[in-house]
Amino acid sequence: MSEMQGTGNAAVSRRVGTLSLGSIVFPDSSMMMTKKVHIRTFGCQMNQADTEIISSLLQDEGYRVSGSEDDADLVILNTCAVRENAVGKIMNILDNLKGKKRLRPNLLVGVIGCVPQYYREKLFDMTDGIDFLAGPDTYRQLHLLIENAEQDVRGAHLASVPEETYADIEPSRSGSISAFIPVMRGCNNCCAFCVVPMTRGRERSRSMQTVIDDAVKLAEKGYREITLLGQNVNSYRDDDSGYDFAGLLEHVARAVRGVRIRFTTSHPKDLSKSLVDVIAREKNICNSIHLPVQSGSTRMLGLMNRGHSREEYLEKIAMVRHSVPDVTVSTDLIAGFCGETEADHHFTLSLMEEVRFDFSYMFCYSVRPGTYAAKRMEDDVPDEVKKQRLEEIITLQNRISAERHAYEVGSIVEVLAESESKRSSEMLMGRTPENRVVVFDRGQSSPGDLVKVKIHASTSATLLGTPQ
Repeated sequence: MSEMQGTGNAAVSRRVGTLSLGSIVFPDSSMMMTKKVHIRTFGCQMNQADTEIISSLLQDEGYRVSGSEDDADLVILNTCAVRENAVGKIMNILDNLKGKKRLRPNLLVGVIGCVPQYYREKLFDMTDGIDFLAGPDTYRQLHLLIENAEQDVRGAHLASVPEETYADIEPSRSGSISAFIPVMRGCNNCCAFCVVPMTRGRERSRSMQTVIDDAVKLAEKGYREITLLGQNVNSYRDDDSGYDFAGLLEHVARAVRGVRIRFTTSHPKDLSKSLVDVIAREKNICNSIHLPVQSGSTRMLGLMNRGHSREEYLEKIAMVRHSVPDVTVSTDLIAGFCGETEADHHFTLSLMEEVRFDFSYMFCYSVRPGTYAAKRMEDDVPDEVKKQRLEEIITLQNRISAERHAYEVGSIVEVLAESESKRSSEMLMGRTPENRVVVFDRGQSSPGDLVKVKIHASTSATLLGTPQ
């Protein structure tokens, strides 16, 4: 095995083409691309945005993106290491790909993103089905790794590049309605359970002007919605201009007034009054916020090193709802973190009742080697207790979500149509500014349209309606 070294700063010429994952269109038929790559993306929206950057880089190297691994010359797994079950799923996929490599000896398989950055070269020892590894800061070096793999040299490029933001790369975006713009990478928060600081590195922000320029380009191309991304967008800061995330959000919203603006993810301890005021003031900023809390117990929040108490979290929620009364709030919740008692669990349930989250991402705690919790804390909550507590959290959230959605029956909402419904081509699916999913009769509407919809029914996950 050889490990390739480099700074990750090699200059890359950009060629902008029209590229959509799963449905590829190249406007210039003279572009002769003979190799195909299939990219499977796991995890967060940042990984989805990274896949669009990777697709652009590989397009420059002569690859065409394929919707299937069956006809691909190269298969890349863009991975997430946040939860243990995600890693297990990736290993199962690699086992399946080993069989395909036996039938197609020239097939190359690369694993990139957070899993190789986390496990590093140990991944080569876990399976012989991997030809190369790359971390989140080294995607500019993918062409070198691929060239070596074609010569049967397994390579890993896992350097940390603190200044890398990929701001100069035009992504090959997977859609024409909604788009992501990463505004910062990395995280300086060291939550006891989290691997992100290890896999994504320290925080670094793009310049405000490059973000605004990207937003304007997307608006000119007809995109209807933009999501600003970061592991903790509230920590964004442009050192040259002095603007924080509130300033960035305001400038982007004003630069593209006809485009919906969303952002994720926010950390409660960094949520500022100035940011909330911008959301309230700028009408094209969507009235929804994802504010992970993880636990409703102040004692557990301290053990998790979250940097705030239950009471402080509730103060932030009150501040948001005072300025933006119709805001929807979603969160993340962990069941069974180290040392969690039944009383701590009930504090989480009571917080859910008090805040009444519209939606939650809910998980059992799993130990991630290398984190503070793995090194210093005992995973002492039995699996069956974790599962029981998670089930109680899910049941409660489903009830609250159903009640929150029921309030919308009879109202008229504005929906950005995103796609056909999975159940019928006669129905469309879209979202309100508050990020509620709406399924409605198609009528004369198409994906990309803004549609006024009267809600006539609801479930815990969806609103159902009719165009007005």
